[in-house]
Amino acid sequence: MNKEKDGQYFPAGQFQECLRTERIARQVLWKEEIDSTNNWAREYAGSRCWTEKGTDPDGTLFVAEKQTVGKGRQGRIWTSPPGENIYMSLLLWKPEIKALSASQLTLVMGLSVAQGMEKLTGRKAGIKWPNDVVYSGKKICGILTEMRIQEGKPEYIVIGVGINVNQTEFSPELQDKATSVFLETGKKADRIAGIARVMECFEKNYRKFLRTEDLSLIREDYESLLLNKDRQVRIIEKKGQWQGTARGINNRGELLVEDSHGNLREILSGEVSVRGLYSYV
Repeated sequence: MNKEKDGQYFPAGQFQECLRTERIARQVLWKEEIDSTNNWAREYAGSRCWTEKGTDPDGTLFVAEKQTVGKGRQGRIWTSPPGENIYMSLLLWKPEIKALSASQLTLVMGLSVAQGMEKLTGRKAGIKWPNDVVYSGKKICGILTEMRIQEGKPEYIVIGVGINVNQTEFSPELQDKATSVFLETGKKADRIAGIARVMECFEKNYRKFLRTEDLSLIREDYESLLLNKDRQVRIIEKKGQWQGTARGINNRGELLVEDSHGNLREILSGEVSVRGLYSYV
């Protein structure tokens, strides 16, 4: 466990006592403040500073109390007030997968966050495709996956996760889109236990993913939480919009949408936005 700055110390003993994994998050690095945990994890991977110690960086978890430049999808900023939420990034070092399969890990983590939050709170969370974890139709989690490719394969993959845990209020422009565990349950949640539950679920799902290098072994679990399934959705593309009915996902994590002509179309994450007809979900 690393303490990078003066301030509240990440409770290493408490975390390791409640963590039930074999590899994931067995090394945790903590900072009181950072620009972005994803930036930190990528810099750590690139520095190869662990080679002198002879340690393996795979599964290292980077946790911060506050982010000053938290990153979301499509260049958006993820709001990161200090001391209330979970801001973390997981480093996967030289995973034995193809570069084209890496984007599926965003869905693997989305499922893991939803499962972890249910274990923490006892309240079932939903997923808005591809990876937004949702309570009461509002988002509690953002995930951003980045990687470096070397010789056609991922040298490393960094999965950044921000979870609204104990935040008590949101700016007016976010109030109809975002919520927190506290606002939904009325109770303060243990962030350390929350990190542990998510990492445990991720290790279990990640192992299944590695066996097939797709989502086939966790697809049923994912679809059981998919709020879009069998609902009308609006597909927003650069060239226009169209409506259809979401029918689930395929093994690659693409959303299957039945259009007005009865054709089942595969929607790739990152190329489009998906919305409900009358709401965010």
